[in-house]
Amino acid sequence: QVQLVESGGGLVQAGGSLRLSCAASGRTFSSYAIGWFRQAPGKEREFVAAISRSGSNTYYTDSVKGRFTISRDNAKNTVYLQMNSLKPEDTALYFCASNFLVLTTKSSDYDYWGQGTQVTVSS
Repeated sequence: QVQLVESGGGLVQAGGSLRLSCAASGRTFSSYAIGWFRQAPGKEREFVAAISRSGSNTYYTDSVKGRFTISRDNAKNTVYLQMNSLKPEDTALYFCASNFLVLTTKSSDYDYWGQGTQVTVSS
């Protein structure tokens, strides 16, 4: 079993930056990929970014490419999501999730989820 705890969310003005953290425990951290997803009020959960077990491969949804960067520190059992040039449409509850199999954008492929951290971007 894997426990995931997100942190780093908050209120920021458009154009600002935030860094989200996903702290993991329970299984060998380097044995699973991590994905970030977000869900805005009244909308479905959507994929944001993912990183492979070693950190050598990453994937982003088109709307965040060039603005968000996902990284991991396997020594600290933590994945980060650096978010720059934030826009009001980035406002959502952000979740991290673990996946033991492949680097994937499908939420159904992820086994364990955190509780989420709220990001609000004001215009």
